[in-house]
Amino acid sequence: MRAVTFAAFGGPIAVKDVPPPQVARDGAVIRVEATGLCRSDWHGWVGHDPDIALPHVPGHEFAGTIEAVGADVAKWKPGDRVTVPFVCACGECPRCLAGDHQVCDDQYQPGFSGWGSFAELVAIRRADLNVVRLPDSMDFVTAASLGCRFATSYRAVMAQGRVRAGEWVAVHGCGGVGLSAIQIALAAGARVVAIDVSRAALDAAVALGAEVAIDAHSASVAGAVVAATDGGAHLSIDALGSVETCLASIGGLRKRGRHVQVGLMVADAATPPIPMDRVVARELEILGSHGMAAHDYPEMLARVADGRLRPERLVGRTISLDAVPAALVAMGGPANAAGMTIIRP
Repeated sequence: MRAVTFAAFGGPIAVKDVPPPQVARDGAVIRVEATGLCRSDWHGWVGHDPDIALPHVPGHEFAGTIEAVGADVAKWKPGDRVTVPFVCACGECPRCLAGDHQVCDDQYQPGFSGWGSFAELVAIRRADLNVVRLPDSMDFVTAASLGCRFATSYRAVMAQGRVRAGEWVAVHGCGGVGLSAIQIALAAGARVVAIDVSRAALDAAVALGAEVAIDAHSASVAGAVVAATDGGAHLSIDALGSVETCLASIGGLRKRGRHVQVGLMVADAATPPIPMDRVVARELEILGSHGMAAHDYPEMLARVADGRLRPERLVGRTISLDAVPAALVAMGGPANAAGMTIIRP
């Protein structure tokens, strides 16, 4: 099969013919019809994920049709239209038994723990637990856009952030995760402040319905958020993952506000200097959010089906597999296009 692959962190990326994946007894092989290009894939390429073994095929946001299933799989058959969360759970650890599959102690992540979806075929484990059926009305590009970004944002805003109608929500970083969070917060009846360095990203946020757009080059982003929201955001999402966005998100909260960290904090940004004096004095909540379990997808899919959520509006462009190497490298710089990039292998 054709796949995007690299053999050294930060090294050359190429489309090559590689051996197709084998199906495990409890797993499935899925023919990839569409897959998202995510900044997490860039983090993997530059070497920020210690689980990646080389050579590697990235890609973790995908949708397609089942090509083959293992002998122990009971719920799925070839031809089924499906997607998969980026965290594939084991179903047996204490976290899974509590229903928290997204923080499974023995999780498997396609595109990180093993070869991913920048290919014609991808293998996943424990198919009966981790595969999600797609509605017949949902096309594959829309399904791939749910991927890690939309689904992660859904849980971050709705479950971890506990958004309520009428609240102010600040979203720091208006890429795929941030625009997803904006759309989800608006659908819940919240009011949104969007923050980004890119004018195109801010324009996209306003087009979705954000009331306020703040240039992240401002002298005090936190102060601008407090002023725009008459005292601070009730809920703030760091959708990018940097020391600057994390601290601005916390600084822009009103008393008893909630900060949710969604953007990955890696390398030098992994341990930001959190102002714990402010957290204590204002009774702020600092929360993380890591994907969404397969069993939680039906609620989100129902909101897509009835039109309350429109993830397809967040797709900026589609590209071929051959265009992926250049596009992946470019993710290390400023965004040159608003919205998500979806690959059609």
